[in-house]
Amino acid sequence: MAVRYYVVREDLLPEAIVKTVAVKDMLKRGEAATVHEAVERADLSRSAFYKYKDGVYTLSELERGHIVTLSMDLEHRSGVLSNVLGLLARRGGNVLTINQSIPLQGLANAVISIDTAPLTGEMSELLEEIREQQGVRNASIIGQG
Repeated sequence: MAVRYYVVREDLLPEAIVKTVAVKDMLKRGEAATVHEAVERADLSRSAFYKYKDGVYTLSELERGHIVTLSMDLEHRSGVLSNVLGLLARRGGNVLTINQSIPLQGLANAVISIDTAPLTGEMSELLEEIREQQGVRNASIIGQG
């Protein structure tokens, strides 16, 4: 299933989402030294902050681009990782890191961090294209920053 993104007016969002953005802003501006301090000031639980922090961004944050970390289970066959990297290159992706495990039972896990600023198209479309590559068993976003 592809990840879909929405632009939603702030007054329609649940309070925990709005407060999560406020906590992230406090931390970014240095108004709070720790997550604990920021969530207390925003009257938000730490668990709610950690639940939403990697999935909630202001529109201005998304426009600047950021780093996305992908995890993929790849068949242990020649060219599978190369094909994924070629796809990223064709879409303008800037690969920052690659880490691949030793293959076990014919599969290897590869974790790739990319700078999304130069990418063409939607991240959800790219993820779907990666999943459709021969030899890719699974692909998902595991982190954004």
